[in-house]
Amino acid sequence: MHSMQGQHPSNLQYLQHQAAGLSAQNRQGGGGSGGGGAGGSGGGGGGGGGGGGGGGAMHGMGPNQMNFGAGGLGNMNNSQLAMQLHQQQQAQQQQVQQQQQAQQQLQQQQQQQLHQQQQRQQQQQQQLQQAQAQAQQQQQQQQQQQAQQQQAQLQQAQQQAHQQQQQQQQQQQFRLASIDDEKIYHLVLELTNPVNREQALLELSKKREQFDELALVLWHSFGVMAALLQEIVSVYPLLAPSGLTAHASNRVCNALALLQCVASHPDTRGLFLNAHIPLFLYPFLNTTSKTRPFEYLRLTSLGVIGALVKNDNTEVITFLLSTEIIPLCLRIMETGSELSKTVAIFIVQRILLDDMGLAYICQTYERFYAVGTVLSNMVHQLVDTLAVRLLKHVVKCYLRLSDNPRAREALRQCLPEPLRDATFAQVLKDDMTTKRCLAQLIINLSDNSNGAVN
Repeated sequence: MHSMQGQHPSNLQYLQHQAAGLSAQNRQGGGGSGGGGAGGSGGGGGGGGGGGGGGGAMHGMGPNQMNFGAGGLGNMNNSQLAMQLHQQQQAQQQQVQQQQQAQQQLQQQQQQQLHQQQQRQQQQQQQLQQAQAQAQQQQQQQQQQQAQQQQAQLQQAQQQAHQQQQQQQQQQQFRLASIDDEKIYHLVLELTNPVNREQALLELSKKREQFDELALVLWHSFGVMAALLQEIVSVYPLLAPSGLTAHASNRVCNALALLQCVASHPDTRGLFLNAHIPLFLYPFLNTTSKTRPFEYLRLTSLGVIGALVKNDNTEVITFLLSTEIIPLCLRIMETGSELSKTVAIFIVQRILLDDMGLAYICQTYERFYAVGTVLSNMVHQLVDTLAVRLLKHVVKCYLRLSDNPRAREALRQCLPEPLRDATFAQVLKDDMTTKRCLAQLIINLSDNSNGAVN
């Protein structure tokens, strides 16, 4: 491209120079033509001269014609030169355009290269940022993992320390339990010694809930049950109205507490019934004195029977129905303290909940009348005392009696009026269970009782 630019001025000068020479020749040819014209005019004035002039004119026409031809050739050369000049200018313009295009392409390439370089820099910067972010994230993860590991190690250490502490406590408790067990065994053996029996009864009655297998130890230890029965029988002569002292009552109640432990254990309950040991308590239940020693004695004896009926056991109900437990409980329900009444009616309720017990009480009019009369008297007493615990058991006893067709017919006539109206509404406002039982009782006693209270 540079070589073409170097050649262009010389060619243009050359063409211009040729055009100038041709223009000079055209001017010279014009002068000869003028002289020939003059000679012709002279020849026209004289003959000879005219011939010569004519010859001169003829001679002069050839060059003029040639000059005219040369002038036409010059004109042709000028056109060619102009065309060449025009072509040269076009070529020059094309070259300039090509240079501009090349320059534009170069600029575009430079811009593209610059843009690509910027993109590469941005990519490198992004990669660097990503690498930094990844490194930071990895560092954070490592720190978190280290923190978690440290926390886990700390928790593990704490757990190990806690486990060790628990083991130490368990070992200490085991040692203490072993010591306590040894003390328990020693106290059980002391029951067979009349001299130390009273203290042993007191200590064992306090620890009976701390030693789960005390019932088995008491039952299977030689002479222990006989010693407990001896304590009970020894009080019989003191059951006269003023014969029982507080000391004697407390001592025999400690023995009754151990019997209650035997009656509560599932492995000794059957053995307890087969030995008819509950019968030894009935003389205590048959007392009527309201002094504190007698009341305490009756309440503790009721606790032994209550422990027997606490769990649903037909064997227990069958045994109790063969005894006079219901009349004894009914008497206490009428004349005992509120606490004794509560335990006694609980025993009657548990008997009623058993199908055999319900059938037994509803078998004869006399039995139903005895139970119904005592319950009715309690209702009228509750109008004044408002003892909620007693009221719960009374309502449940009536509800259970209403399950028997014959008893239901009788209750429609003899159900106490305070249970029919809103007498106890305020007392039972927070006791939804008893309210539901009472509502169900009223439904059962209605003439068209087909529904149930949910």
